[in-house]
Amino acid sequence: MVDDGAGAQDGVTGTSGPPPLPLWSVTLTLAGEHADVAEVRAGLDRLLAESPFLSSVRYSGHRAELRYWDEAEGADDAAAMALRLWPEHRDSAGLPDWCVVGVEVVDRGTVEHRAAQRARGSWRPARRARGGQALDLLGDIAPF
Repeated sequence: MVDDGAGAQDGVTGTSGPPPLPLWSVTLTLAGEHADVAEVRAGLDRLLAESPFLSSVRYSGHRAELRYWDEAEGADDAAAMALRLWPEHRDSAGLPDWCVVGVEVVDRGTVEHRAAQRARGSWRPARRARGGQALDLLGDIAPF
């Protein structure tokens, strides 16, 4: 192998190039006015044809959740691309005029950590009480 100073050589093809970008697990949640479930499903089928990288899709007549892996320099880049996904395909896939209500971008290590916790049965932290009242998990801070 010869190093031309431009980057590491691939050993198999002999080509060099930049290192691969990190993988990010992305969950995009959308919601809005109620739409016919069959039309939502048809639009999501068209979206999947246009964007075959989607790994799972859940939907109802007023909400959809898209999950996929994306390559990006950082979580902020992956989030920016996620925020553009629905609007860029809304017309071509015939998607409902819904808004993004949530974006989660986590690295591979976090996904693996969560999977290990689920396997151990410790994914959800126990509810703690403050002054005798049970706390809602929203805003409650608990260690991994």
